[in-house]
Amino acid sequence: MKKKVAFICIHNSCRSQMAEGWAKELGSDLFEVYSAGTEKYKEVKPLAVEAMKEVGIDISLQYPKLLSEIPEEVDILVTMGCGVVCPFISNSLMEDWGIVDPSGGSIDDFRIARDKIKTKIEDLIKREKSR
Repeated sequence: MKKKVAFICIHNSCRSQMAEGWAKELGSDLFEVYSAGTEKYKEVKPLAVEAMKEVGIDISLQYPKLLSEIPEEVDILVTMGCGVVCPFISNSLMEDWGIVDPSGGSIDDFRIARDKIKTKIEDLIKREKSR
């Protein structure tokens, strides 16, 4: 049975969206993947879409979701480093990845975040496979 994993941030417009893309690409055999934010936002940041497209992952159809749009209970809850507290999402494991928000920065800032998120996803997959 796949584990439910949720990536949470404030706007669900950048880091959590990239994490969702990576987790679906690299961990689709292990995870049922969600991402959401604590505040409403209009779109996934275009530079996040562009940075992911560079590595062959299309997140252009993803959209910002609120916490109320994902399951109330997940196995793994990951906050991206934005100080988000999610006491109302039940989970078995919670981690904060401390990824710097590239919003407002250059495409290189988005690439750095993208690559750090990939490394974190790969580590999460490795840990889950060894359980």
